[in-house]
Amino acid sequence: MRRRRWRTTGNALVRVALVWAVSTLTMLALAGILPDFRLQSGDGDSITQIGLTAAWGAGAFGLLSALVWPVVVRALLLVPALVLGLLVFFLNGSLLLIALRLIPDGRGEAAPETAVVVAAVMSAVASATSTALAVRDDEAYRRRLYRLADRRRRQGRGAAPRAGAAVPGLLVLQLDGVGYEVLREACNSALMPTVAGWLEGGHRVRPWRTDWSSQTGASQLGILHGSTFDVPAFRWYEKDTREVMVCNRPTSAAELQRRAVERTGDGGLLTLDGASRGNLFSGGADQLALVLSVSARRGAANRSRSGYFAYFSDPANAVRTALSFVADAVREIVQSLRARIRGDRPRVPRGGLYPLIRAFATVVERDVVVAAVIGDMLAGRSVVYADLVAYDEVAHHSGPRGRDTEQVLERLDRSLALLARVAEHAPRPYRIVLLSDHGQSPGETFLARYGLTLKDLVRAGCGLPVSRRAGRTRSGAEARAAVLAALHRPVEEGAEARPGPGSDPVVLASGNLALISFPDVPGRASRARIERTHPALLATLANHPGVGFLLVDGVVLGPGGAEARLDVPGEAEELLAPFGPGAAAAVRRTDAFPHVADIMVNSAYDPDTGAVHAFEEQIGSHGGLGGEQGHPFLMWPAELSDPGEELVGAEAVHGVLRRWLREADGPQVPVAPPGVRWAGEPAPRDAGRYAAAPPARAAEAVGRGTSREAPQDSPPEGHISGILPSDGSSVRDETR
Repeated sequence: MRRRRWRTTGNALVRVALVWAVSTLTMLALAGILPDFRLQSGDGDSITQIGLTAAWGAGAFGLLSALVWPVVVRALLLVPALVLGLLVFFLNGSLLLIALRLIPDGRGEAAPETAVVVAAVMSAVASATSTALAVRDDEAYRRRLYRLADRRRRQGRGAAPRAGAAVPGLLVLQLDGVGYEVLREACNSALMPTVAGWLEGGHRVRPWRTDWSSQTGASQLGILHGSTFDVPAFRWYEKDTREVMVCNRPTSAAELQRRAVERTGDGGLLTLDGASRGNLFSGGADQLALVLSVSARRGAANRSRSGYFAYFSDPANAVRTALSFVADAVREIVQSLRARIRGDRPRVPRGGLYPLIRAFATVVERDVVVAAVIGDMLAGRSVVYADLVAYDEVAHHSGPRGRDTEQVLERLDRSLALLARVAEHAPRPYRIVLLSDHGQSPGETFLARYGLTLKDLVRAGCGLPVSRRAGRTRSGAEARAAVLAALHRPVEEGAEARPGPGSDPVVLASGNLALISFPDVPGRASRARIERTHPALLATLANHPGVGFLLVDGVVLGPGGAEARLDVPGEAEELLAPFGPGAAAAVRRTDAFPHVADIMVNSAYDPDTGAVHAFEEQIGSHGGLGGEQGHPFLMWPAELSDPGEELVGAEAVHGVLRRWLREADGPQVPVAPPGVRWAGEPAPRDAGRYAAAPPARAAEAVGRGTSREAPQDSPPEGHISGILPSDGSSVRDETR
């Protein structure tokens, strides 16, 4: 034991010496290249003296980075995250200037702007050297990664005891917006070798089907909290409060989470020893980072932003992320220019602040979330749920397929590979579950295709004046909300958050789904009242080529006067058949929501091309029915039980994840009388083996069982594996 300790200490000292030597050589090289950076006195020094000066400066800079940097970052924890990112270079350069001041006889000197460059290069080189040395030493590699979470782990406030380290933990990683078919193609084309390797090694995958509202707010609320009830879209107007609910607004997310907890009688999937990273909702977790539902809090009580400290406390991480941020913003500008020069269609504007928003989603948020998950695994948490939003953000503006999104998938795969490697060093084994919350459907926007927004069309149908210049509908992508939350700014406040009084309709877009409400009509407006007040509106909308169907007061209206009552068996199924299996059941369920809009509008859908028309500025969209947007995936290791039945709705995925937690003998869940189970959870094969939901939850499940029934049609055909034959077949695909 003592010999092993001495060996470990010796190896650590050797690594420190090597990093110090490389940093010294780097400083010497920079002094020879940069004119405003010197390491010698005015009279000149010998080569030996210059080398000693460089060693002194490199050592002082390393010590300051290790000791002072974490203190400075903690002091700046309440500074907006993006501001902190911009301060990274300034702070690092300041530390270098201090280190040069500590060199005896004043031999070190650098201009402030040069100090920023030198500090950035030295931090990057030191980080690369440490990582390269650690690759050959698993224990060193583990210790380096462990630094990301060690400070918070030692504080350990409120953490559950880690009983039974050998009990497997569950790591659930959400690839936001990656549909089943996109994942299949990415594995076939070797874009995601890590995922393909998991499938080859025993993981299984299948698609699941979203509700009508195929977007992160509804899906993630259902997955983490077990309820998607009364979430009709990404944004909707509530007449009782006269406010617009927006899933990616912190106050709305907090209210939706409160409602879900109240409805289910349970805190969420992550209540016991769980961590929530980069999500809209907490899932009941005590450990939070970049969680939108708590981001509106101010002060030390907001632990969500502490994830920034855990990551930026390492100056090498800070510099690397800042450089990658700039590189990705430049990459977006170049890709946008190329698309414009090539004349790509469809295309949406990608200027303004969008390159910075994209870089935040694809770099900053990804790096911070991955670092937080690394800390969770090394701390041995029982269950972790993390959302990686990069693909979804880029696909909205570049389309679901193309070189832009392929590059994002490649980088996401590298992040997954890192997490898998870290899992090998965790104090407990981890079962990695990969899933998505929805897919994306391509297509030209409604505005680009028809020259007017849906709001203009609605106003024309109501006989109201329409602007001669068509306005654009702001995209509701999740990354924009994350950026504003990081800047401590409210999300989409103002006129849209609380429409003014009057009879003008409120028109809100959620991808290719739109909601129309009449604020002056109490409760849900009947079809008769709408036709009496606005005789031309329903016909104008239903017969427009960009509209697929309407839902009005329990009736589905289609083009050419087609209509179907939801309470008449078979009518809606026939009318909505082009939109895929289960479309009628999804519409029927939404029709029963208390806050369903007066008119629900789903865009047209072309089954041959899979294209829809988003009512927002998105050429890759989701939110309604039609195409791949409604078919995300669920991928799990073979040692976990099969989901058991076709998965319809995020609540069903929640039930499966709860069952997998129980199989690992991990966190306990509420127990109810025998025969009761969570809504959407597959029926157990051994009734005595599984715990069940509280009676209140069971009553809810039974009460709306009729509205959740769906035809047992097969999901979309397609197979996926790490290595696939040309015909696409695979023994590991679980598609039925």
